[in-house]
Amino acid sequence: MTLVGSVVRETAPPLPAPRGALSEAVTAVLPRSPGSGVRVAPDAVSGADPFGEDLQLALYSCYELHYRGFEGVDAEWEWDPDLLRLRGEMERAFLHALRDGTAPGDDVTGVLDELLVEPVDGQGVSHYLRDHGEWWQMREYLAHRSIYHLKEADPHAWVIPRLRGHAKAALVAVEFDEFGGGRGDRVHARLFADLLEDVDLDPSYGAYLDRVPAEMLATVNMMSLFGLHRGLRGAMVGHFAAAEITTAPSARRLAGALERLEAGPAALLFYTEHIEADAVHEQVLRHEVIGDLLQGEPELAADVVFGVRATELLEDRFGTFVLERWRSGRPSLDGRL
Repeated sequence: MTLVGSVVRETAPPLPAPRGALSEAVTAVLPRSPGSGVRVAPDAVSGADPFGEDLQLALYSCYELHYRGFEGVDAEWEWDPDLLRLRGEMERAFLHALRDGTAPGDDVTGVLDELLVEPVDGQGVSHYLRDHGEWWQMREYLAHRSIYHLKEADPHAWVIPRLRGHAKAALVAVEFDEFGGGRGDRVHARLFADLLEDVDLDPSYGAYLDRVPAEMLATVNMMSLFGLHRGLRGAMVGHFAAAEITTAPSARRLAGALERLEAGPAALLFYTEHIEADAVHEQVLRHEVIGDLLQGEPELAADVVFGVRATELLEDRFGTFVLERWRSGRPSLDGRL
C-alpha cells in the first residue's frame, strides 16, 4: 500500500508460498500467460484433506482472482477454463465436507434463536481475549482476521443479484453500512486497516496470507463459495445472518479486551462501530432478508440452515485451533509477530 498525494493506492498482494501439490500447481501457473494449463495428478483433489492447508490455500488463491488478484498475475486468469475446472473440483470436495460436518434441517427460526443464547461458561476466543489475553495474542488474532476484514462485506456482495424484491433491498441496506454509508473513511475494511496500524501491524491487503492456518482460510473460502454460486444463495444469506447475530456480542468482548490492554482509539473504533451496527443488521437480515426470501422461495430454508451451521462449524474449528495453541504457550500463526 502506497500513498499518492492524499489517495491511498492499494497494490495487489504477492502470490503466497505453496503448502502442497494443489497450491503449488495453482501458484506456479499464475505468473504465466492464461491458457498455459494447470497440471495436477488425477487423484490430487480426492486425496487431499478438504479442510487442510494445501486445498484451502489453493482454493483461496483461485477465489482471490475474483477480488484484487495477485501481483504480476494477468487478470484473464479469473476465467481460465482449466483453472475453473480445478477450482470446481476443490469446491465440490469442500462443500461435501461442510455438508458432512453439519446436521441437516429446515427450522430457520430455531437455528437462528440458538445463536442468540450466550453460553454461561463462554469459552470462545473473544472470551479468552477479554479475560486473559496478552498483547501478542490479541495481535495474532487481528492478523488472522485481517484475511477477511480487509475485504469485509465483499463476499456478501456477490449475492445481491441473486435476490429479488425486498430481500435484495434490505440486504443492500446492510451492505451500504458495511461500506461506510457512502464515506470512504468509514468503510469497515478501512476501519480495520486503521486498527492494524494502531496496534503496529501491517495494514496491507493480504499481508498475513502466508502466516494464517487453513482454519482461517476456510472461513473466508466458505463466503466466496456461497457468494459465487447462485445455487447457494440461501446458504450465503444464512451465513450472513449468523455472522451479524454473533458479531455484536463478540465485538463487545473484543472492545473490552482492547480497553484492558490500553489500545488506541482507532483500534477501539472498529469494534465499537460493530456493536451497534450489527445489532441492527441482525434484525434486518433475520426478518427482512431471510423472511422475504423464504416467503418467495420456501424451498431454500434448508440451505439457510446449512449456511448458519457451516459458519458455526468453521468458526468452532478456528477457535479450537487458536485456543489450543495459546493455552500451550504456542503461537497460532506461522511464527510470532
